[in-house]
Amino acid sequence: MTHSRRSVLHLAAGAAAWPLSARAQDASLAERLAAYADRLHYDDLDAATVERVKVLVVDTLGCGLAAFDDEAVRICREVALSPAGGVSTIIGTDRRTTPDLAAFANGAAFRNQDLNDIYVAPRAGSQGAHPSDHIAACLAVAEAERASAADLIVAIVLAYEINCRLVDAVDLANRGWDPPVLSLPAVALAAGKLMRLTPDRLAQAVNLAINDHIPLGQTRAQTLSDWKGLADAEANRNAVFAARLARAGLTGPAPIFEGRWGFFKQVSGSADVDVGAFGGRGSEFRIHRTGMKPFPVVVHAQTAVLAGIALAREVGDLDRIASIEIATTRRGYQMAGSEAEKWAPQTRETADHSLPYVAARAMLDGDINHHSYEPDKLHDPRILAVMRKISVKPDPAFDTFPGAPPVRITAILHDGRRIVEQVDNMPGFPGQPIARADVERKFHSNVDVRWPRQRTDDILRALWALDQADDLSALLGKLMVQKLP
Repeated sequence: MTHSRRSVLHLAAGAAAWPLSARAQDASLAERLAAYADRLHYDDLDAATVERVKVLVVDTLGCGLAAFDDEAVRICREVALSPAGGVSTIIGTDRRTTPDLAAFANGAAFRNQDLNDIYVAPRAGSQGAHPSDHIAACLAVAEAERASAADLIVAIVLAYEINCRLVDAVDLANRGWDPPVLSLPAVALAAGKLMRLTPDRLAQAVNLAINDHIPLGQTRAQTLSDWKGLADAEANRNAVFAARLARAGLTGPAPIFEGRWGFFKQVSGSADVDVGAFGGRGSEFRIHRTGMKPFPVVVHAQTAVLAGIALAREVGDLDRIASIEIATTRRGYQMAGSEAEKWAPQTRETADHSLPYVAARAMLDGDINHHSYEPDKLHDPRILAVMRKISVKPDPAFDTFPGAPPVRITAILHDGRRIVEQVDNMPGFPGQPIARADVERKFHSNVDVRWPRQRTDDILRALWALDQADDLSALLGKLMVQKLP
């Protein structure tokens, strides 16, 4: 069964933030997204949105620098630097490569420790996205194109808006696909915007990016691998390359969303995408609804860290516990508490997506950090003993939430007493914004092993002035960790 465009796309009312002509209303979704991208300008951003971009750039760069020495990041960096020459900086080095490979290598670093931002759609059982992964592509293309700071900021806002609005509209995870497929149009449009493509070529960038790059949901099932942290980086690479092809004049399959064998038919099912209600001209941008992670764990376990720490403090001797019940969202249960592998994680990637492991480690150590996933900790007899006491179940009451996904941990003691800790939200998530000082503390914790504190403070001052930067290459050059041969 095929769907007419009007049955698939919700047409904006006359009072929409971005009023559409009759012709635009009949356009394909790729064309309407391209038209939105073309119309969005720096003047459409308020001061709070520009500040939010700077907050997320600071946080994301800190996450990438923290992961600079990680094996998967090193491998991606070496592959990206194998071609000779280039115009886009590999962050942390004095070397450059092509924009698509820089987007891949830097995106790998930004995401590898699962500490960067998160967006969760406001509906029951919804999937999440990490739109700050796309900052890598925006930086790489902006540097290559010698774009202005204003153009870079617009591209970042655009990537967030497209990615998050598509996450709102479609449910890929429950159909067996990996969410980075929705990064493809977001990055293609942001990259194309920086390349100053016409609306027609922006639409072709979307067509080219999506058609041959649909990732499998196995990325986030059972035993998790390095690819969990690299899938969005690969979407960056594909989308930037698609934008380059579109600029050269190549066309892609269309209509990519509504076609007989298109995205809606084959991948997502029909969707309600109201482009007219996207951010700007009085409508809030989705970048304001992202959360900033304090802990390197899946979003559904962020609150479990706080609950686990508080519970252990109240219980005291953990040997007093006979059993532990964890209640989470439906999506949290599916991702982090429904598979046997989550009770015996063999990889860091499985452990940071395991509610039993995260809760038990938080209870034992009073914290979760990068060192929480070292091999000796994964196989620690104490952690295995606590995890054997844990059961996880979904609580339907948790399926709609305004901020961080809630968690309730109940410890049943041997004497029959029940001790309960529930955390419904936390600083850094919608409804509980954090100040620059908190962002800087996280940045320092990520990078202080790299440089003297005074140099880090100087870098922070330069990053907070991103909107005034006149040389992006020089700004990225300040982040060098080591010179490469």
